[in-house]
Amino acid sequence: MDTALFRQLLGHLRVIYPEQDNGPLAGQLLAAMDLDPASPAPPGHQNLWSQDDIVLITYGNSVVDEGEKPLVTLDKLLTGELGQCLTAVHILPFFPYSSDDGFSVIDYVSVNDGLGDWGHISKIASHKVLMADLVINHMSSRSAWFDNFKRRRDPGKDYFKEASPDDDLSQVVRPRSSPLLTKVATEDGDRWVWCTFSSDQVDLDFANPTVLLEFVRIIAFYLEQGVRIFRLDAVAYLWKVPGTSSIHLQQTHEVVKLLRTLVEHKAQDAILITETNVPNRENLTYFGNANEAHVIYNFSLPPLLIHCLLSGSCRHLKTWAMSMPPAQNGTAYLNFIASHDGIGLRPAEDLLSEEELADFVATVSRSGGLVSYRRKGDEDKPYELNISLWDALKESVSGGDQQWQLARFLCAHTLMLGLEGIPAFYIHSLFATENDTQKVALTSRNRSINRHSWTLEALRTSLSNGSHHQQAFEALRHLIQVRRAQPAFHPNATQFTLHLGLQIFGVWRQSLDRSQSIFAIHNVSNQPQVLPLSSINLVSTDLWFDLISGQLFGDVQQELELAPYQCLWLSNRDYGASD
Repeated sequence: MDTALFRQLLGHLRVIYPEQDNGPLAGQLLAAMDLDPASPAPPGHQNLWSQDDIVLITYGNSVVDEGEKPLVTLDKLLTGELGQCLTAVHILPFFPYSSDDGFSVIDYVSVNDGLGDWGHISKIASHKVLMADLVINHMSSRSAWFDNFKRRRDPGKDYFKEASPDDDLSQVVRPRSSPLLTKVATEDGDRWVWCTFSSDQVDLDFANPTVLLEFVRIIAFYLEQGVRIFRLDAVAYLWKVPGTSSIHLQQTHEVVKLLRTLVEHKAQDAILITETNVPNRENLTYFGNANEAHVIYNFSLPPLLIHCLLSGSCRHLKTWAMSMPPAQNGTAYLNFIASHDGIGLRPAEDLLSEEELADFVATVSRSGGLVSYRRKGDEDKPYELNISLWDALKESVSGGDQQWQLARFLCAHTLMLGLEGIPAFYIHSLFATENDTQKVALTSRNRSINRHSWTLEALRTSLSNGSHHQQAFEALRHLIQVRRAQPAFHPNATQFTLHLGLQIFGVWRQSLDRSQSIFAIHNVSNQPQVLPLSSINLVSTDLWFDLISGQLFGDVQQELELAPYQCLWLSNRDYGASD
C-alpha cells in the first residue's frame, strides 16, 4: 500500500510511535474511518465558514419543558426563538457521565437517556451544523474501560496512564489543585493513575496505539451521526511524560495533525477545534502550519474584554489585538466572551499585571462571582472566575455604576461580533441569565453559578415581559442579523487595530474582495467620549453610515460624541440584515 494518504499517516505515526513498525496501524486507522487509501487530498487552505456563521454553546438541558426530552426542547428553540441567530450549535457533552457536568464520560457512543437519543441528535444535525465534544484526555472512573483496567482485562487493561509517586512530577503543569495521582486497587495490586482534572476523570494513555485507534473509531461514529465540528477537550494534556511539563508535547500536536488528516479526507466539511485554555502564545501553536486545528478558541478575549469594560481602559485589549497574527486561510479563531466554564485567567497571564488581576478578581467577587484555583508549585493561584456574564458586567472597578449594566453587556458582544474570527454565544449570554447561586449551593461546585437550567415557560415569559432578558436578547438578535450579512465581518477578512485612545477601542475590517470597509468603534468607558471622524480616515468619496442604528454620516470631518458604552459599525456599504 503506497498512496499519498498512507504515506502521510506513516509520517504522523513515526513522530508519535517512533519505535514501532507503523504500517499495520496506518492500515487499521484507514479501516476505522472506512477510508480508501487512494482518497484524494482535500483542497488546501479552504475556509469552511463565512460571516454568516454564528455558534451557540449550550448544554442539552439548559432549557427544559415538562413532559419531553430536553433535546426535543432544544430543537424547538433552535427552530423557534433562536432560528435566525445561529448556524451551528455546540451541545456540551451529551453522553452518560459520572461528574463534571458531562466531562467525565462513561460511554462515548451512547446518549444520556435523560437528554434524549441519537435520533434527537441527528435531527438537530439535519438543520444546524453540529459541534460535539471529543473528551479525549480522560474518561470516567465508572466506565467499562476503567472497570476492565481494575479487573486487568481487555479492552481497558492498558488504556489509562499510570505513574509512580516516586516519578519526577515537579514540572507537570496543572489546571487544578487536586492531587495528580490517584491510587486504585486492581486485581493484581495497587496502581497509581494519572488524573489531570479529578480522581473521577482518569487520563487515557495514548502511548498505547490501541487507545488512538479507539478514538478514531469514535470519531467515525460521530461523523455518521451528523457531527461536523469536533471540539478536542483538554487536548493540551494528552501526552504525559514524567520529568516534563506534560503539556503541549510534540506527540500531542502530532496526534491532532493525524486526526485532521483522517477527518478531512473522510468529510471535507468537518472541522477540528482545539480547547486549550492556556496562555495566548501557547494556544496559537495549535494552528500548526494550517495543518493542525482548523479553529482555536480565542481564550485571551474573555478576560481581556471583560477587564477592559470593568476598568474603562482598552490598553491591554488593544495591545493584544495588535499582536494577534491573522489566521491563515483554512484556519480561524473562535471568539467568545462566556462559556459553560468560568472566565479563564491563565490566558491573561503576562498580559495583565498582578495588581490588575487582583482588582479584576475583587470586582467580579463584589458582583457575586466565585474564584477557582489551580496548583502552581506549592501555592494555589486563581485559575478562573465563576460568574454569569450578565453579573460580571454589573459594575466597573470604581463601582456605583450599575445603571450601565445592560449597555456594558451589549458593548461586550458588539465588540466581539466585530473581531476577526467566528463568534460563539453561550446560551446564558444570549438570554442575560443571572448567577445561579442556588445551584452552587446544591452542587458545591463554583462552575454551577453559570449553568442555570431554564424552564421553557419561564424563559418565554422573560423574553416577552420587558425584562432585561428581553432587552438583551432582542438587541443581540438585531446585532447578529446585521453582522451575518456583512462581508467585511468574514472570519478571515482583514483587520487592523485603530489608535483612538484608551477609552475607545476600534478595528478596521475589510472584506476579502475589498468592496466593504467597516470601522467598528466602541466606547469602553462609563463616560461620554468625543471621536473626530478624521481620526479614522474615512474615504471622503464614500457614503458612511452606522449599520447598527442606520444613522448617516455625510461629513467625514465631524466630531461624534459617543455615549457610555456606545458602539458604531461605520460602513461604506450595507448588505442588509439576514432576516
